[in-house]
Amino acid sequence: MTSAARTALFATCFNDTMFPEAPIATTRLLERLGVAVEFPAAQTCCGQMFTNTGYADEAVPLVRSFVEVFGSYDHVVAPSGSCTGSVREQHLDLARRAGDPGLVREVEALAPRVYELSEYLVDVLGVTEVGAYFPHRVTYHPTCHSLRMLRVGDRPLQLLRAVRGIDLVDLPAATECCGFGGTFAMKNADVSVAMGADKARHIRETGAEVAVAGDNSCLAHIGGLLRRQRAGVRTMHLAEVLASTQEDPA
Repeated sequence: MTSAARTALFATCFNDTMFPEAPIATTRLLERLGVAVEFPAAQTCCGQMFTNTGYADEAVPLVRSFVEVFGSYDHVVAPSGSCTGSVREQHLDLARRAGDPGLVREVEALAPRVYELSEYLVDVLGVTEVGAYFPHRVTYHPTCHSLRMLRVGDRPLQLLRAVRGIDLVDLPAATECCGFGGTFAMKNADVSVAMGADKARHIRETGAEVAVAGDNSCLAHIGGLLRRQRAGVRTMHLAEVLASTQEDPA
């Protein structure tokens, strides 16, 4: 990455509305690593909520908005595998559906420059040791979109293994879905809860104090189940762990 590269934070609407700690932590982390992060205030939803529920035409204006807001940036970083996956995998189909060759070209140019946080750190910045300190027993849940759509692989684990003080333990059946799946959790609530209960049980088996993932949507589902079970396990976004330093309160 050259010093002249412009980097934007795509906070995502879910984080902005419910979990602002994740984009704030992302900004703190990147600035600590010397990245000048810009936050375009005009950003909105990526359109995934419409696309995944069959409202493709309604999602197209959000695709247009995304390229207008972020098109001038060299890199766009999001603390969400789900929303990054939507931009990289769904926006082109939506642009083609709209029958707009200009929009197709804009999406084709922009989508490869949109990164999930761990991808950006490892592939663009070329770092795994980010100066984090987190003296807790942690287990990591790889979310479905980051695992299967983006194929981030072990990048998040590389970053977590390099955190000073951490006790990182493997999660049994880690690649199984937590059961959230956006509207799946509402349309198939019983199945969703059963899947989430399996995930919560596996997390408890590790003896972890903290369950970490790269998507707050999944953490909301998992965390809700763990709280109802009074498991005593916190959920935290990957960005929050990586942004932690020895000066932060334990």
